Amino acid sequence: MKNNVNFQQKLDEKLVEITSEQETPNLLLHACCAPCSSYVLEYLAQFFRITVFFYNPNISPQEEFDKRVLELERFITEFPVVHPVQLEVGEYHPEVFLNMAKGLEQEPEGGSRCYRCYEQRLEETAKKCRKEGYDYFTTTLSISPYKNAQWLNEIGERMADRYGIAYLVSDFKKKNGYRRSIELSQEYQLYRQDYCGCTYSKAERERMKQNKNK
Repeated sequence: MKNNVNFQQKLDEKLVEITSEQETPNLLLHACCAPCSSYVLEYLAQFFRITVFFYNPNISPQEEFDKRVLELERFITEFPVVHPVQLEVGEYHPEVFLNMAKGLEQEPEGGSRCYRCYEQRLEETAKKCRKEGYDYFTTTLSISPYKNAQWLNEIGERMADRYGIAYLVSDFKKKNGYRRSIELSQEYQLYRQDYCGCTYSKAERERMKQNKNK
């Protein structure tokens, strides 16, 4: 995939195409937490019937995983949408992530370990998309200013080709998406974690806090 692709423009074009269709398509939306899902659901639920797929073996510890599931479930229940939204929680097997991350433990946040983590989660979403017959799949991850939308869309389109399905390109931080997610988080009093999810990102966040307080 070429650099400097306007993913928001490509998404807008796809949504115009979808709007012209008679039936509302099904979307499998990989999600990492309620705050990141908030704006994405507000935006996409007018075009799709959405199943939110919480598949995140990277999240540590399990208490954090469970807390994010409950908060996402609460938000989906409380948030009004045009088309129905449901939640499916993937099995929690942190060893899947830890095995993948072997040899990459010292990589900085945003490096090759994160790329492999995106890849792991998007491939599982793609497999589920194909197995259960969804029309499209995508992820909420691109809403974060700390996530590489170029990487996410490259991986998503590669998985779409591999499994013969359709990936919905995105860069949800555009059109003030990230700012809107903060507004919705405040409105619904959502728990906003201060690290991405894995034990390595948590440790790096703690180091940043300690350096800031020196």
